[in-house]
Amino acid sequence: MRKQKQKKLYKHSQERSCIDIVFPKTTFIDYYYSLRRTATSLLSDLVNLNLSDTTKQIIAEYIWIGGSGMDIRSKARTLPGPVSDPSKLPKWNYDGSSTGQAAGDNSEVILYPQAIFRDPFRRGDNILVMCDAYTPAGDPIPTNKRHNASKIFSHPNVAKEVPWYGIEQEYTLMQKGVNWPIGWPIGGFPGPQGPYYCGVGADKAIGRDIVDAHYKACLYAGISISGVNGEVMPGQWEFQVGPVEGISAGDQVWVARYLLERITEISGVNVSFDPKPVPGDWNGAGAHCNYSTKTMRNDGGLAVIKKAIEKLQVKHKEHIAAYGEGNERRLTGKHETADINTFSWGVANRGASVRVGRDTEKEGKGYFEDRRPASNMDPYVVTSMIAETTILG
Repeated sequence: MRKQKQKKLYKHSQERSCIDIVFPKTTFIDYYYSLRRTATSLLSDLVNLNLSDTTKQIIAEYIWIGGSGMDIRSKARTLPGPVSDPSKLPKWNYDGSSTGQAAGDNSEVILYPQAIFRDPFRRGDNILVMCDAYTPAGDPIPTNKRHNASKIFSHPNVAKEVPWYGIEQEYTLMQKGVNWPIGWPIGGFPGPQGPYYCGVGADKAIGRDIVDAHYKACLYAGISISGVNGEVMPGQWEFQVGPVEGISAGDQVWVARYLLERITEISGVNVSFDPKPVPGDWNGAGAHCNYSTKTMRNDGGLAVIKKAIEKLQVKHKEHIAAYGEGNERRLTGKHETADINTFSWGVANRGASVRVGRDTEKEGKGYFEDRRPASNMDPYVVTSMIAETTILG
């Protein structure tokens, strides 16, 4: 009798897993998630570790632009202590054959530190470093657009005009693994445009947590971000950088883009700077460039603005060619854009190539807005080109 009972118990124990014997099912699930929470908490503690408690060393994240002109790259290095002047930072190198910027048999590209920002991810004295790229001989590589922009902004005639820029960077948050905006049904569409622009509510302001995280990260980093808002197409947002003088406008927009890429990476979504991410009756994405010079901001500046606009009209084709890839899909004359082939300007006209604000008209001085740049434009190219055309002409 005893042997029969033992056989039954043994057979029963074989049919159950070891985990079931040690833990009831509900207890095991709770235990599993408890372990995951503990591991996540520990990882978070390590990521947010304050290094200043134990070392004077800091981490510098070197940032540069890859071969496509829109792929942002970065890597980190340890430095012996805090640095606030980019000229005090060491140059570094990277494998240009892996970024489409050098041949495999001569792949070394040199990074020159140009601007420093506080690191909102590592915090403390850790920094982000915006760099541009050169050959070992010291020549700027072809994709280094900052070098030429710096030459234009350092020209005495440009420098004395103290050019200011305010760039309105639009972007679209996309579902990871699917080329479709967040909040949109896969293969389908949300309700038509109208309620989304500066909208409030879960069905209108899609992705606000990412936007607010980015806003604060930019302020922490030292970027002159002046605002954010939801855009006309659902899942599309905008941040504004400026007013910023000269070459710093390009530095700040690129680092703001880097921060956005990092935050969406953490959030599990993608960010698109495509000028027309969804074809059809949906707004595209631009990077409107607000611009003024010292004489434009002084009394009688409106006359200077009108002369500058005339110069832009003469160079319309050259500017369009440099204002972003795929911009022809956006500049159709619809959805608050001018037609790509025709230059136009007007007061308070959002369907024009260049818009002059009501305040500027009223005060007789101020700034104007070039509405032609696409969301994927290079801010070094656009800002320096506007200065070159309107000042050096």
